[in-house]
Amino acid sequence: MVKFGISRWSGRAVFGGILFFGLLAMTARNAVDPDLWWHLRTGQWIAENGRIPHSDHFSFTRARQPWISHEWLSEVVFYELWKHGGAAALIVFSAIVTTAGFMLLYLRCPPLGGNWHWAAAATAFGALAAAPSWGVRPQMFTFALTSLLLWLVEGGVDRPRLLFWIPPLFLVWLNLHAGFALGPALMLAYGVGLLLETAVGTTPWPQARPILLRVLLLLLACLALVPLNPSGAQLYRYPFDTLRSPGMRSFIVEWFSPDFHRWLYRPFLLLWLLVLAALASSRWRPKGRVIVPLLLTGFAALDAVRHIPIFVLVAMPGIAAALAAAGANLGLLCPPRTAELRSAWTGGDARPRMSGSSRFLPVFNTVVLVLMAGFAFANWVSLARNQEAREAERFPERAVSFLRGGHYPEKIFVYYDWGGYTIWKLYPEYRVFVDGRADLYGDDLLRQSIQTVVEIRTGWREVLDRWKVEAVLVPPSCALAQALLLDPNWQAAFHDSQAIILFRTRPAAENAEKSMDLSSERQNSEKMFPRAMRNLRN
Repeated sequence: MVKFGISRWSGRAVFGGILFFGLLAMTARNAVDPDLWWHLRTGQWIAENGRIPHSDHFSFTRARQPWISHEWLSEVVFYELWKHGGAAALIVFSAIVTTAGFMLLYLRCPPLGGNWHWAAAATAFGALAAAPSWGVRPQMFTFALTSLLLWLVEGGVDRPRLLFWIPPLFLVWLNLHAGFALGPALMLAYGVGLLLETAVGTTPWPQARPILLRVLLLLLACLALVPLNPSGAQLYRYPFDTLRSPGMRSFIVEWFSPDFHRWLYRPFLLLWLLVLAALASSRWRPKGRVIVPLLLTGFAALDAVRHIPIFVLVAMPGIAAALAAAGANLGLLCPPRTAELRSAWTGGDARPRMSGSSRFLPVFNTVVLVLMAGFAFANWVSLARNQEAREAERFPERAVSFLRGGHYPEKIFVYYDWGGYTIWKLYPEYRVFVDGRADLYGDDLLRQSIQTVVEIRTGWREVLDRWKVEAVLVPPSCALAQALLLDPNWQAAFHDSQAIILFRTRPAAENAEKSMDLSSERQNSEKMFPRAMRNLRN
């Protein structure tokens, strides 16, 4: 029996190890997220000044205005990693954080008939569905900490002492990323699910009451901890302001709903279909504490791409349980054989006999683990070597070098996805119009930058003149570049296949005065000759 127990544990450890190294390879990404660069610059600013910024230092449109630096701890961690290990350290660290979240998910997935490779396969599929959100970004902390929170809450039913880890976990979380709001939201959903169970009679009230009381106390404790951050009580409203922002939901890609016409989101679509099939199955009866968080995160994932990984964490254990129930009812999955059955197969000897192939199984497992570890390491090395090339593909490296080599106007209108990169490479000599800190700029300024100016909509010249923009850095194919190339007040100073830099040849104030003079002259003409002006307009 001891040997059999060791064999079962070895199987779990082997599949867990293969999954671990496989995920380390799968989740590794080049450090090219558009927001990474202003995170690095903020982390550097904090390290050099020894304090947390409460106002903006990187743009000229919001200079010295209040800014909630809610990811300050993530930014310090990222900057220190970059400082001591470069992009390679960021790649490896982000892969480890993301993999930790998935390994906790693996522990929460029930094995199918005692076979842990099914739990590993379910976790790997969940990782594939969440792939659009992987990257070197603070959001990965929220993913891993959400996974840990779910593991603690579920394990706390039988081992209440695990719940004592949640408040300190939450205190660190709320200084890493604004996604900390998911913690109270999931605990609230868990509590509502418990109440639903008692209402329908699946869980007796005396059994549910202590669990519900612990969850409620944890929820209140976490909410009381929120002000323990550099921004204080302002962080209470920050997640709600973000969710209510029309600008973010209109212009920021990760806030869009998933496009199922793209293959990138097909695994997520299949995941939703599996959830619906599991809920419709009569063989799986999930409790309210499972259904309520499942529906909450499921609709959130349909609403915004950035919520897909959280839905994966909630949905995959339920899908694995549904498959286990279906397999058991169909007789596809068998429990481990008893000693009597093993005796029948071994001629009356209750001890399991090892065949020739079984003797080589540990060697085979070791070889597989070593190969997976080697694959993960090779992928890391490849990503680190290709980092500079990937940066050059995504960002205007040569254009930025051109600006760094001269003394040009410091107010630059930069393409939105390049704003953070420009801050990282050119601050403090230059200031940007906007960058990835959408919460700082607000809906109106985002609309001016992303729509009005870049797409040449009504009033785009007035925006450039009002903010006295003296330089523009955008892709050469965008409408703004084409319009300014035809404008005698602007001149191209740098141009390659990826970016174009244009400088204003006439001061913005002169253009604004000219525009005001023309407007005043037109108004006077309309007063003096109203009928003639109406005929001209018609």
